Amino acid sequence: MKNISKKILALIFLLALAEACSYSFTGSSVPAHLKNIRIESFKDNTHSGEANIAETLTNLILENFVTDNSLAVIDNGKADSELSGSIISIKDRAETITGETISQRKVTVKVKATYRDNVKKKKVFQKVFSAFATYDNNAADVAQARSDAIAEALKQIADDILMAVVARW
Repeated sequence: MKNISKKILALIFLLALAEACSYSFTGSSVPAHLKNIRIESFKDNTHSGEANIAETLTNLILENFVTDNSLAVIDNGKADSELSGSIISIKDRAETITGETISQRKVTVKVKATYRDNVKKKKVFQKVFSAFATYDNNAADVAQARSDAIAEALKQIADDILMAVVARW
């Protein structure tokens, strides 16, 4: 009986230790002086003609910050911090060649983002984020397959930007 209570006590200790070691990015890494963020509409500087690409990226970033809730997203007034940027390139190239046919293509998107701390009046970072996705060049609707790949790359970039802001500290 004594042996069983030691095991139960050890199990309770291990569970308490595991609980104490768990973590979350939500609110955990942002400096206490930053309470909110203003996210400017990202610009499309690619001249690629991709419809609504800047709006799509901006919306993905906004959704990430609202879901994460580390910083309140505000759209007017003086924000503690600001995020801005632009899509600087979209490159599409052959990825897989089968025989003499390009069966898969790779699209790479690059975004330049700037994050500012308005309370301390300093630029926290200005960096280029890059992500890629592949698509089937033999798809029934190649244009849609390419658009889906671009959307996948934009989603990854939006995730990377969020992590750079909230987990960088």
